[in-house]
Parts: sequence; C-alpha cells; structure tokens
Amino acid sequence: MNLEKFNALPRDLAIAALLDCCAAPGWAARVADARPFPTVEALLAAADTALEPADLDAALAGHPRIGDRSVSGRSAKEQRGVGDDVAAEFAAANAAYEARFGRIYLVCASGRSGADLLADLRRRLGNDPETEERTALRELAAINRLRLEDAFA
Repeated sequence: MNLEKFNALPRDLAIAALLDCCAAPGWAARVADARPFPTVEALLAAADTALEPADLDAALAGHPRIGDRSVSGRSAKEQRGVGDDVAAEFAAANAAYEARFGRIYLVCASGRSGADLLADLRRRLGNDPETEERTALRELAAINRLRLEDAFA
C-alpha cells in the first residue's frame, strides 16, 4: 500500500488494513488515529509505541503456533526455518509454554532457524509472567514492523 493512500483512507478502512498486519483492534485504532504519517518510518514508530499489554491476547488470536505444520500464507513464510526435524520438540515445548503462561508462544521467526527458535522457547519458559509478557510484546512489535514494512514497501 502507498503511504499517501493509507493516510487518506477513512478510519474504518485504515483500521482494517492494519488488522491485516496485527489482529489487535485497539492497536489498529490507535495507529489509524495517529495519521497522517509523513514517512513509513514515522508509521513504524507509531506502531511500536501504540502497542499495549492489553493488545497481546487479541493479537495472539491471529497467530498460529510456531512449528504448526498446517500454517499457510504469510505465517508459513515467516516460519520457514522451522523444519520437520524439530516439529515434535516444538509441540512439547509449545504445550509447556501454554500451560505456564496461558497463551501461545510468540516470536518473530523470520530468518531464524528452527533450532534457534526452539532454544528461545525453552529459554523463555524460565521467565516470570511479567518478563514474558514484555518479551512477547517486543516480539509482537517486531512482527508488526516486518509486516508493515512489507505492506508499505
């Protein structure tokens, strides 16, 4: 999408465009309401700062589990480093993560190997809930940034 066109969209259409990048309606509304943006970098900065802890659960509803072999589209492309060699280990580690934190493991997987992501998941299992929430929000911000950069390229 062109930034000039995005800036000119009606609010509801701008929110819809943002929801394609991140399924958190509050985040999308805050970013849409911050328009117009003079540059894509200004949009990215606003997207980073608009993300709040309350957005995490809504955003996670739009994300598949890392290592889920049924994933397609953009998520499959982002997770392409996760091969069959670690799929079973991911299933077990994902189950442990979900039991500990009550939500799916979220990580910016783009460009990372399955072994690296699995090591990250296992390390994060040692986080306390507050640290893990901050970590998940940082990862979500990184995913949003990549998706917005792709959308506005």
